[in-house]
Amino acid sequence: MKRFGWLILVLFVGFVGCDQNIVYKEYVDFEDGKWSVKNAPSFTFRIEDASIPYNIYYNLRNSLSYGYYNLYLTRYLRDSSGREIESRLDELLLMDPKTGEPNGDGLGDLFDHKVLIKRNYRFPKPGLYTIQIRQYMRQDPLLNVLSVGITVERANGASQ
Repeated sequence: MKRFGWLILVLFVGFVGCDQNIVYKEYVDFEDGKWSVKNAPSFTFRIEDASIPYNIYYNLRNSLSYGYYNLYLTRYLRDSSGREIESRLDELLLMDPKTGEPNGDGLGDLFDHKVLIKRNYRFPKPGLYTIQIRQYMRQDPLLNVLSVGITVERANGASQ
């Protein structure tokens, strides 16, 4: 029984330790799994320390019924004044193009993807930042995409 208690403690510390680097994590759900081109979710977060690097990720949830192996997204990074710092078109590979095997973590028909946008990114200064995401596929609405979001984490080794 004593070993079981230690195992629970180790697992708890491991789970708590994993989330300490997360600065921001948010999702937006799409009604009926339909993502319209007009629906461009925005995610606003605060950076307290601009001297350390951050990793930024897309978070995406889709069903296995999603009709493509990839997903094109346009992202816009803006500072607190609304000035655009960066815009970029990204391709996310949701399934292996040759085998059709889904990427990401799956549970039943649903798959979650965490895709790196920027590694060791340094924000210009402390303050509020907004990332806006727009789907850039030919289908409108895009079916079987359940949610999209972002995660901003302190890069490994960055102090808190």
